[in-house]
Amino acid sequence: MAISVGETLPDAKMIRLGGDGPEEVDLGDLTKGKKVVIFAVPGAFTPTCHSAHVPSFIRTKDQFDAKGVDEIICVSVNDPFVMNAWGEATGAAEAGLTMLSDAQSDFTTAIGMNFDAPPVGLMARSKRYAMLVEDGVVKVLKEESNPGECEVSAGETLLDAL
Repeated sequence: MAISVGETLPDAKMIRLGGDGPEEVDLGDLTKGKKVVIFAVPGAFTPTCHSAHVPSFIRTKDQFDAKGVDEIICVSVNDPFVMNAWGEATGAAEAGLTMLSDAQSDFTTAIGMNFDAPPVGLMARSKRYAMLVEDGVVKVLKEESNPGECEVSAGETLLDAL
């Protein structure tokens, strides 16, 4: 069952590419005492993720900042090297978005947002969603009904829900 509004995020370790290579990040530490947006994509460099979802959060970053959001985190099941390259290619890194790898899909599975799509080569992937998390608790959750769509989980839509 998927995580719901009012629930606390599970303990999760993710990976990002730091100055000295891959480094573990504790999601609880990133969200403790903060207002954070987490959005997830089925895969870096895939069409909708690349041309719609990430750009929607780059466009709205300043507006989220104005609403007191401390950090915007993009999560994908890709490895940290791919996430780093994707952040550079899209401008997400320059815009200040945090690109995190859930390489083993542990977090994605723990919150019930995992799916497989063998016909298109996507296995153990994340559904497309966006959430507002305050001090580790989900306050707003917007999940797409189809991973190829980016409407209810787009930056503008989540911003309107705050």
